[in-house]
Formats: sequence, C-alpha cells, structure tokens
Amino acid sequence: MYEIIDGKKLAGEMRARLAVDVNSFKIDNGRQIGLAVVLVGNDNASQVYVRNKIKACGEVGIKSFAYYLPSETTQEQLEELLKALASDNDVDGILVQLPLPKHLNTDKALKLIPVEKDVDGFSEQNIGRLATNEECLVACTPNGVMKMLESKNISVRGKKAVVVGRSNIVGRPMALLLLNADATVTVCHSKTENLKKECREADILVAAIGKAKFITADMVKEGAVVIDVGMNRDESGKLCGDVDFDNVKERCSFITPVPGGVGPMTITMLMYNTYVAATRREKR
Repeated sequence: MYEIIDGKKLAGEMRARLAVDVNSFKIDNGRQIGLAVVLVGNDNASQVYVRNKIKACGEVGIKSFAYYLPSETTQEQLEELLKALASDNDVDGILVQLPLPKHLNTDKALKLIPVEKDVDGFSEQNIGRLATNEECLVACTPNGVMKMLESKNISVRGKKAVVVGRSNIVGRPMALLLLNADATVTVCHSKTENLKKECREADILVAAIGKAKFITADMVKEGAVVIDVGMNRDESGKLCGDVDFDNVKERCSFITPVPGGVGPMTITMLMYNTYVAATRREKR
C-alpha cells in the first residue's frame, strides 16, 4: 500500500516554524529579513510565481522588495538594479524571476548576485560548493525534495537513486544532494540508453523532465519511492506531473502528487534559504 508525501501539509508546517524563527531574528537583530524579487516583462506564469513568493514572504514575516521592470528593460538597467541590491544592507536575498526576455543575458545578470544573497542557489559558487559537499545555499526544489524524504524518515544512504533530467535548476543539484546523503546515484536524460531498465532499478526515482505522465508503471520497481517534480498539462488541460500517478502509485511505497507535492515546498525552501542567508550574514 502506497503512502502519499503531502508537500502542501509539510510546507505549511515548515512555514509555521519559519515564522517563529524569522520573528526571533527580528527581535535579536533589530531588523527584518529582506528578499528582493526582480521580474522583467509580463510573462503570465512568472507573474503568478512572483505573487506567490511575495505572499509567502508575508506569511513568514520576511519583508519583500518587488521590482517590476518593463519588457524593454536594457541589460545595463537590469545590471544597475542588481548591483544596487547587492550592496543594500536591507536585502538578504535576491531573486531574478526566470526566464528573462530573450534580449537579456541571463548569465551576466545572475553573476551580479553575491553568492551569500543567491537564495535560488543557482550561482557557480553555490553549485560548486554543493558538488564538494560544503556549506552553501541549495537550489530550492531539490532541497525541498530532501526535506520531503526526511519528513517520512526515508533514508537514502546506500540506496540506488535515479534522477531523470539533468537541468541546472533541478536534476544536477538533486543528484548532488542525494550523493552527499550517501545514495548511489544515476542521472538519466534524453541520450540515456535503456531508460526503462535504469528506472526499474531505482529505490528512489526522481522525475524532473517536464513531460506529462512520462514515467509509467512498467518503469517503476515494486516498493520504490517516487518523487514527481514535473508540472505539466495533460491532453484535457488538467495539471499533472511527469509520472502517470494513477497507474504508478500502486507500485510505490511513497509517492508525491501533482499538484500538492513538490511545488509548495519550492517556495517554502526559498523562504528558508532567505532566513539562512540572513543568519549567516549576521554571523559574518
């Protein structure tokens, strides 16, 4: 019998604890923790994500600084703003909502975010520190997945973990986190030969490829833990993940749903990273 890992419930519990910690920080340091969110253009999905992030800040007591820039913003204008935020003592974390409009150079912009304010965990320094298992700010979605596994006392030590997808935002940092937790990790992607065989060997299977219901029951080992990072629409327009949930769930020991699984944890981990960034800044 499978058990669902309820990301929405866990995120709520984590935010409640975080609100207490954030308030203690304010009392101890005489200031609020601050997160700057930069949105360029009017992409609908990005606007929804930014609204949700600002709402989450309000829930846990983090002060949000929202910067809405028009689509025609130049590289120079964006860089000027990021440099100002980098030196602003009221700002503990900086987030640039991606994707940026095509005329802007994303890499150049993100490099202007100081490593200690990189609450998305995307910088080369943070990824490098993660790769060498040093203290760092970790990408929010994979970090959320690890918290979900911990919440159910699912040990990854010595287990075979398979990550399907190798993006810099999810797949690669996910693999590194699992490796740092002593799992034996395989990363699969579009060039992987015999993907089904690789997936069937997984004790822990993480799907992060962005293809609706791609992982089917015949790709899953009996009793596996299945984590679905995907966020897609099926043929009827209904929200679904990368895993064919209805058919896969009966083979699992644990499985995450879409919606209500990994998604709510991502923004919660952003709040967590901002709190961590603030406490480390004060220690320095």
